[in-house]
Amino acid sequence: MSLVKPIHVGPVTIDAPVILAPMTGVTDLPFRKIVKRYGAGLTVSEMIASQAMIRETRQSLQKAAWDPSEEPVSLQLAGCTPTEMAEAARLNEQRGAAIIDINMGCPVKKVVNGDAGSALMRDLPLAASILDATVKAVKVPVTLKMRMGWDHSSLNAPELARIAEDLGIRMITVHGRTRCQMYKGDADWAFVRSVKQATSLPVIVNGDICSLVDARTALEQSGADGVMIGRGAYGKPWLLGQVMSDLAHDGHRPDPSMDEQLDLILEQYDAMQSLYGVQTGVNLARKHIGWYTKGLPGSAEFRNKVNFVDDPKVVIGMLQDFYSPWLAKSAA
Repeated sequence: MSLVKPIHVGPVTIDAPVILAPMTGVTDLPFRKIVKRYGAGLTVSEMIASQAMIRETRQSLQKAAWDPSEEPVSLQLAGCTPTEMAEAARLNEQRGAAIIDINMGCPVKKVVNGDAGSALMRDLPLAASILDATVKAVKVPVTLKMRMGWDHSSLNAPELARIAEDLGIRMITVHGRTRCQMYKGDADWAFVRSVKQATSLPVIVNGDICSLVDARTALEQSGADGVMIGRGAYGKPWLLGQVMSDLAHDGHRPDPSMDEQLDLILEQYDAMQSLYGVQTGVNLARKHIGWYTKGLPGSAEFRNKVNFVDDPKVVIGMLQDFYSPWLAKSAA
């Protein structure tokens, strides 16, 4: 029997609740398209600052770019005032978002110092007014991503979940850490069960889900309706499809061949230059190259060289040379 069932988020159906987490500087359009192709019930955009969305800055528009292959698409917003969040949500609805996701989980100092992200878990009245204004501003469903609380003395995620449900939020994702933990320690999947018990909404468990075993264990401990995978997908955009297949008992899906992995890197590298321009695209792609090649023989030495090369044609040649020992086509 399948361990997961489709989730209904208002009028939107997520066929398999294995969701790609929004990650700033990672889950851009080129990466999300590849993840979706291998299998993901839902992909979520990078966090978009509501002020930047209203001003339609170049960076916010790049983050809000999406492809029909991703449908239904979820665009995530962060902000600290109800009026700005409502306006930014309306703009994203006009841009075709099927779901608006609200970020109350980001722990990064720059976001928190602006009273956005997980800082809102310290001010539930403000959090409630932002949720209320955003839900009322759009016709599409609104979802919420949060942490367990600000710190271990204020684990108020269950309370915020109840408030969110009363205000019309349609799904909740919980990262099993507090803001003060940042990304240290282990995610507490079992805590998410208290959020699941506090609400009748679909609840998604997030944090440290990096393998098939992690996904099964996180669901078991949390009682959640689905999983959200973030850092586990670094350099492995096929992981979500493998998890979907495993949870549905559709059999084991092997990693792509090395030929296919090289093709993926080259596709993503090219797409990032098209989206950002050559110089920025080359710079932003370096971390992805590092993640894809990690663990392969000689990868540390390769990264130390390729990270200082600005010419994309040279980088492509270096990638082809690096992967050549493992390629079936070269052996043939």
